[in-house]
Amino acid sequence: MSPSNSSDKRFVYREFGNDDSPALERPIAELPPQQQNLKVQASRKGRKGKTVTVISGFQSKPETLNDLVKQLKTQCGTGGTVKEMEIEIQGDHKQKIVEILTKLGYKAKISGG
Repeated sequence: MSPSNSSDKRFVYREFGNDDSPALERPIAELPPQQQNLKVQASRKGRKGKTVTVISGFQSKPETLNDLVKQLKTQCGTGGTVKEMEIEIQGDHKQKIVEILTKLGYKAKISGG
């Protein structure tokens, strides 16, 4: 018997099948922009005192969010990212982002102080 390779995976017992099983992936329902209620708020929590505008409430596919964050970053002239179905834009751009999102057809409102 030859020595086992590191790529050779042998399991004696496995409860849920393969790790890449499509059954474990949750389908994301893509709603049109008119049916999405978004919240826009400025936050500093956990960011070492730096202000970030957080947009939450999306019910879209990650590809749609990536396109939207790219557009928002360009319009605001700053950086940003998508984290856990939320868009984070660097700086306090609440008013500008609400205007952009409403032009794109989203229902957006400013949340918090």
